[in-house]
Amino acid sequence: MCEVTRIIAIDGPAAAGKSSTARRVAQALGYAFLDTGAMYRAATWRAISKGIDLDDAEAVTASTEAMGLEMKEEDGLPRVFVDGRDVTEAIRSPEVTGLIYKVDQIPEVRDCMVRLQRQFGAHGPTTAEGRDIGTVVFPKARCKIFLDASLDERTRRRARDMEAKGIPVDVEKLRDEIHQRDEKNRNRDASPLRPAEDAVLLDTTTMTLDEVVEAIVQLARERL
Repeated sequence: MCEVTRIIAIDGPAAAGKSSTARRVAQALGYAFLDTGAMYRAATWRAISKGIDLDDAEAVTASTEAMGLEMKEEDGLPRVFVDGRDVTEAIRSPEVTGLIYKVDQIPEVRDCMVRLQRQFGAHGPTTAEGRDIGTVVFPKARCKIFLDASLDERTRRRARDMEAKGIPVDVEKLRDEIHQRDEKNRNRDASPLRPAEDAVLLDTTTMTLDEVVEAIVQLARERL
């Protein structure tokens, strides 16, 4: 197990701002940034690209275990590589977003990912974001935050991000997709989405990114 005193665990539902927040917090404190959501997206993308039936848990697990995954920064921006291919943009596609729930609910896939995540955290101070960071991956972390925001605000944020990338957006459909994903994450058998008992709940609905980052950095300095 890694040195938990140097882990900042950030959990929360879809489009709550976890990735942007965690990356900025990591930069402010000089920590490494671990985007666990990108890891599951990478596994989903790989399975899709190889024509694997996502309802075949054994095949998806085998694909995940065979995946060559590399996450690093280039020119100050996080990049994700699968089997040597840069898939940073590909894993954010609507197709992957709509199907990731089929992959991240497979217990064997989650076991594989948790091992990789703990290995990453063992290398040094880390800010990690996801849905089970404080409850499963790093349960002994001293600084845990559960980020949340209203469904309407999270839909607005995701729509804005998609539009910035030139992706057409049906707002009502997007809102329903986020809601359905929330329900699947909260009700899955393997590592359901829920705040850790000792997590600080932070509703970001009316907060700016700078305000959220400042609040977490302050909390981290107090606890770590």
